[in-house]
Amino acid sequence: MSQSIHDFKITRIDGCAVPISEFDQKVLLIVNTASKCGFTPQYKGLEALYQEYADQGLVILGFPCDQFGHQEPGNDDEIAEFCELNFGVTFPLFGKINVNGDQADPLFAHLKAEAPGLLGSESIKWNFTKFLVGRDGAVLARYAPKTSPNALRKEIEAALAS
Repeated sequence: MSQSIHDFKITRIDGCAVPISEFDQKVLLIVNTASKCGFTPQYKGLEALYQEYADQGLVILGFPCDQFGHQEPGNDDEIAEFCELNFGVTFPLFGKINVNGDQADPLFAHLKAEAPGLLGSESIKWNFTKFLVGRDGAVLARYAPKTSPNALRKEIEAALAS
């Protein structure tokens, strides 16, 4: 049997490890984030989606990553404070991870394999790559960093309705 997204454990930004199964029957939007990126203002759009759809079952999971242009230099406490103060982020944030290479977080290795990018490439190209995951844990889609959170509304609503 292939591995489900619900089989993975992740570490919250406060250092507490939790199983993704904690989000069973939720629609997930999983994003690798950075605080000093041209796409950083997407935090505002992600938070807006979370506020609008959380009561219907959407959870946004933010994973800070410093693999692209050293755009996430802070430690987990600094990242959490930045996101709260600058964008009012209330969706769950997790500890800083790698998304590519030999040290890639197992969750992101799974996401990339389930939803390859352009021309079948699994590598994540930049910050704010987004993965939409259905209530059953199936990876539904992958979105490029330049895709705004607002552009995902129809796909999120369809996933919430199923």
